[in-house]
Amino acid sequence: MSDDDTENNSDTGADTESSMPPADAGNTGDFLEDTFQITKAGSTVETEIRAGITTFLTMAYILFVNPDMLAIGGIPFNDALFATAFAAFVGCVVMGLWANKPFALAPGMGLNAYFTFAVILGMGIAWEVALAAVLVEGVIFLILSLPQVGWRTKMINAIPKDLKIATGAGIGMFLAIIGFREMGWIQDDFATLVNLGTTESFTHQSGELWALICLLAIAVMMARGMKGAMIYGILGTTVIGGWIVGASDPYNGVAAVDVGSFDNFDGGALFEVAGLPEESMFAALGALGDLNGDNLGDFILVMIAFLFVDIFDTSGTLYSVGRQAGFVDENDELENSDEAFMADAAATVAGALAGTSTTTTYIESGAGVEEGGRTGLTAVVVGVLMLSGLLFAGLFKAIPAFAAAPALVIVGAMMMKQAGDINWDDKEMAIPAFITMVLMPFTYSIADGIAWGLISYVAIKIGMGKMDKLNPVVNALAVLMLMFYVGPGDQSTFDWLLSAIF
Repeated sequence: MSDDDTENNSDTGADTESSMPPADAGNTGDFLEDTFQITKAGSTVETEIRAGITTFLTMAYILFVNPDMLAIGGIPFNDALFATAFAAFVGCVVMGLWANKPFALAPGMGLNAYFTFAVILGMGIAWEVALAAVLVEGVIFLILSLPQVGWRTKMINAIPKDLKIATGAGIGMFLAIIGFREMGWIQDDFATLVNLGTTESFTHQSGELWALICLLAIAVMMARGMKGAMIYGILGTTVIGGWIVGASDPYNGVAAVDVGSFDNFDGGALFEVAGLPEESMFAALGALGDLNGDNLGDFILVMIAFLFVDIFDTSGTLYSVGRQAGFVDENDELENSDEAFMADAAATVAGALAGTSTTTTYIESGAGVEEGGRTGLTAVVVGVLMLSGLLFAGLFKAIPAFAAAPALVIVGAMMMKQAGDINWDDKEMAIPAFITMVLMPFTYSIADGIAWGLISYVAIKIGMGKMDKLNPVVNALAVLMLMFYVGPGDQSTFDWLLSAIF
């Protein structure tokens, strides 16, 4: 189906809903109408609930993918599961009640990868300190998003549209390479950096083979228009490939599940309830109290990096989703952006206190929009459903990595759709946009892609003699980014300044 067809179908759906009579106030209550203005938006309570369920089904994978990824960095699985569900609930409810937008939030894919692989494993930062950095940057983010301040909105609006679009597409490529790695389909290679896995050695007990089956099954179901395709694919692969066959986990190199057959299967364990986090709850506050002269410099650098990534990654995703949903005005600016950004920041703070990486708006929110969701009630429904994940902690822990990893590739493919909206004929814009996209997977860093995309954009404009066309905010951002990457000797300017201070 073409984009035009999708838009036409969406418009038709919206017209159909708007032609329906308003919901009976006696059945819905005045609170729903007064809070969400459902009738004014051309929708109904039933439509909003259906849209919320649809969005939940498309993004529920985060309830087991995020804890699995954070567990690699050392955060206990159950703790991460609680934090994931809690952060999603807070973010969705605040987004729904305050911004009145049908956007769902949860710990962000890409941001959690940056948290685990770049900060914890790459830089050797303790996960408690990493959570503290997320907490502090979330508070700063919240302050910058205040309508009285408005800096975040001004900053994002100053960045060229094509670079914001490229951010979303680049995140998709980043998720894809992580997904293929956890599927076992790409591996390290001395000569070419990465290479295809050893496919000739795959058997029916290879997690790599079951991961491919899962990926293709999800793709077929999505092509047929099935709601919840990722959930069905992941659970089906878990039961058959993980629990019955007992396939190996290509990422961890161990048996996926110590079951192998249903003879030793403990069904009761699947319904383990995730209680309050035992280690991660308020661990960020404890890490803040332990900061001293020895680790304060590293903490500041990590916090700045998280703030940097959060500002551009979250804004890019929120813009992309808002653009898809039709909430971008004639000036290409998101409606009610301050409220939406503050909801995002509040969820980040709540999630960091509970024990998860940065929370952000999900591109899958577009699924609910296509179902007719037009108000914040859709987001609230998603938030309530996300809490249900706390009742199935055992089930989520029993899902092998090779069953969950294909979801990353699928989400990455969906996010790449945005790249078609970039003006590839304008070389002054196309090349910086391309740099933004490809550096994210190549460097395993969202921040690197965004930074050098913007730096190259400013440099090309200066080279074309068009510095007067540049926004002062963009110029300032480019200078700050150069300071983050370039400096005296083998230090960045920020490193040099912090070492001089501390």
